[in-house]
Amino acid sequence: MVAALVSPVAKAQEPPKAGPEHEVLKKMEGNWNLVMKFGGMESKGTVAYKMELGGLWLTGAMESELFGAKFQGKSLDTYDAGKKKYVGVWIDSMGTQPMILEGTYDKDKKTLTISGDGPGMDGKPTKYKSVAVYTDADTINFSMYTGDGKDPMFTIVYTRKK
Repeated sequence: MVAALVSPVAKAQEPPKAGPEHEVLKKMEGNWNLVMKFGGMESKGTVAYKMELGGLWLTGAMESELFGAKFQGKSLDTYDAGKKKYVGVWIDSMGTQPMILEGTYDKDKKTLTISGDGPGMDGKPTKYKSVAVYTDADTINFSMYTGDGKDPMFTIVYTRKK
């Protein structure tokens, strides 16, 4: 009975397709070196990006060091056509709460700006804003801000591995 009711609905609804907005994310596919600057310290690492799930989601896997310990992070990014916004989810080895962000891409400035909530250093919910400037096909300058901060909490320069 349930199959009979659900089947016509499933056939009538087309699955979403990757659009031109997903091409912005697709440009990040590949392997990157990174240099993170945080609190007067510098850390190096790598990140691998891959478009998955029918080209709708960019998945990322980061490995680095932070405060002398191994640091890992995972990202999921897409374009939500219903909201007409880019959406990102970040999780890492320093906590169990995700950071969820959304925002827009400025084609002229080649800049993706997303903001939202995530866990703060004290474990309490904090407002975040990230700004990624796609300098060229092989370089991304990333800055993360907290609250209404004018100076970034940390910066990362991504350089595509050749």
